[in-house]
Amino acid sequence: MRRLGVVLLGALVLPLTGFGVAGAVPGMTSFGDTTSVGVHNSYEKSTFPYFADALDSGAALIELDLWTNVAGTDWRVSHENPFGSNSNCVGAQNAAGLRSGFRDQGFAGCLADMRAWSDVNPEHPPVMVKLELKDGFTVGYGRGPADLDALILSTLGDAVFTPADLVGDQFSTPDEAVTQRGWPSENAMAGKFIFELIPGTIEEKNPLDTWWADVEYATHLRDLAALNRLEEASAFPAVHRASEGDPRIARYADPSVRPWFVLFDGDAAEYVGGAIDPSWYHERGYLLIMTDAQNVTPAIDGTHASEGEAQDRLDRLAGDHASYITSDWSKLPSVLATVIPRR
Repeated sequence: MRRLGVVLLGALVLPLTGFGVAGAVPGMTSFGDTTSVGVHNSYEKSTFPYFADALDSGAALIELDLWTNVAGTDWRVSHENPFGSNSNCVGAQNAAGLRSGFRDQGFAGCLADMRAWSDVNPEHPPVMVKLELKDGFTVGYGRGPADLDALILSTLGDAVFTPADLVGDQFSTPDEAVTQRGWPSENAMAGKFIFELIPGTIEEKNPLDTWWADVEYATHLRDLAALNRLEEASAFPAVHRASEGDPRIARYADPSVRPWFVLFDGDAAEYVGGAIDPSWYHERGYLLIMTDAQNVTPAIDGTHASEGEAQDRLDRLAGDHASYITSDWSKLPSVLATVIPRR
């Protein structure tokens, strides 16, 4: 997929970095040394009428909930309905179709919208796409890790920043890459989507499911690398929920999968509550996604915070080493487009 042109976000023409009023970062700043803002459940129509609106909003992180169970025939995008999609995605074939046609498309439709949007925004700032696998993978029904990779890469091509891109020829795992070299610069990440994968709320509560999506996908990455086929992978698994020390040690009994986790995702209030040292993540080059940023004391409104309140929360959590903070501030585009130094 060829990447040419200018950055066109809706009717705005924006630079690659230095958005918003809270601060600016030079384009050569490491992607791992910035803090930006995302929107929870960006696929819901009540949040954005169309998925293109989420992309146009300037949000650095957007979120999709995926269902894979055998009750349906595809990757469904929905918060609560496990049988069909309830989304703002339309499956656009080109930019003209981003706000027309039927919504409620599944994951393939959301990816098509990303492709159509990216084709006319080829140098857009990097966008983290958070995938919550609500009920995990369903291997054998076309919804396993390899199927996910094939769908993402066949749709978005080189617009995806992959584990192979991070590892390159010099390192063997993402952990080696970020702890020894770090992430590419903001400029180098222009035009890229980065896919984050976490186990879902249903899977985590299912006593019969002992093979969660994070472990399954990390194992998939490890095995692809052993076969010199890491370029087939599309996503980065994240350690879900905050905990003390190196969460990978207690969470993953198999030490061979631990180096495949360089993203960590959990409640902001837990990371800054005193028991956890968030600088540990930053010092090692790991990306730290702090969710429900509004709940950090003193709490602010998670949907209707003022621009000043949201900017202040971003600045505070950047000082607590967050890579991303998320809430439901979809009506604050100047906040969503802000990128500041991670401190």
